[in-house]
Amino acid sequence: MRLPRTVIALGLVSFFTDLSSEMIYPLLPVFLVGVLGAGALSLGVIEGVAESTAALLKVFSGIWSDRLNRRKPIILAGYSISGLARPLIGLAQIWPFVLFLRFADRVGKGLRSSPRDALIADVTDPAVRGRAYGLHRAMDHAGAVVGPLVAAGLLAISGVTLRHVFLFAAIPAVVVVAIILLGVKEPKATVREHRDTGLVRGWRDLGTSFKRLLIALVVFTLGNSTDAFLLLRLSEQGIEARLVAVLWSLHHVVKMLATYFGGQLSDRVGRRGMVIAGWIVYAAVYVAFALVESRTELVVIFLAYGLYFGLTEPAEKAWVVELVPVNLRGTAFGYYNGSIGLAALPASFIFGLLWHQFGVVAAFLTGAGLAAVASVLLLFVPQSPNHDG
Repeated sequence: MRLPRTVIALGLVSFFTDLSSEMIYPLLPVFLVGVLGAGALSLGVIEGVAESTAALLKVFSGIWSDRLNRRKPIILAGYSISGLARPLIGLAQIWPFVLFLRFADRVGKGLRSSPRDALIADVTDPAVRGRAYGLHRAMDHAGAVVGPLVAAGLLAISGVTLRHVFLFAAIPAVVVVAIILLGVKEPKATVREHRDTGLVRGWRDLGTSFKRLLIALVVFTLGNSTDAFLLLRLSEQGIEARLVAVLWSLHHVVKMLATYFGGQLSDRVGRRGMVIAGWIVYAAVYVAFALVESRTELVVIFLAYGLYFGLTEPAEKAWVVELVPVNLRGTAFGYYNGSIGLAALPASFIFGLLWHQFGVVAAFLTGAGLAAVASVLLLFVPQSPNHDG
């Protein structure tokens, strides 16, 4: 069965968006510190405000898309805001202006994420739903592979500065808007079905099965710290910065392939088993990073870490769709994306604090333990649709 044109278009949208974003994001700390004279505290404030904004807006944008009976206008607004804000970082003279632009960028991400995930479900046959989310995530990761390479290629050109790279990021952003306008179609059935949802009523009507899934996801996310700690561990074991950068790019290649094929596999074997398998892989990687000292083994384990994303990302989203009423898909993805985003905020702080106070072994084993607890909680979430209250 072929995937709908809208799913392909949204995959391309994510590819070009991540290409644009990853041209900028890896260079942002260097730009803030080396060009604008900001420090680590400024960077922390900027990223903390940006990610908190995105997490909260993901909740409300999903609910709005259900109440308005439309997805595409909100999706278009979200991508347009981000596409306009990101390249303007190249014009910044002071770090508070970067804070404002990162805030605007994350406003755009918060607006688009939940309606986009819901629209993929709206236009896709249930038999290939995992495949659709797998393709979308694969295209997203592909953009993350290409973006830094494009930035590196531009910086290799004589006379091209960081500011120029940021401004060049406007080109894929324009492509994104064109694809949405021309290639993304919203089915009339969606407009007819999505009515009368609100914050309180929407949460009540999502059902206990979805809420159990959400609890398990939050527990897991509290142990799912930033991947920067994995990179730090590699660096501490003597792997030089150049190789770490190469490994980061290869990691995204593994994620891209794993999410594409993982989505298709989840259509055949079911969602719960896939997510549990992914969380077991995650726990095993964290245990290994706590105990293994060999650099070669750590490199192999780090690349294998990309399999976790393929096992979980498409299956989680397809599972969300199957546990909630059709008229609350946007609301469900709002709570799904928002809960994960908000839980991720303290996760890295907790991990860093454990590393500082008790050492690297305690930090990684705690992350693995939370993944194991979350896997047990998933056993109480039904595999099949269940719209109970």
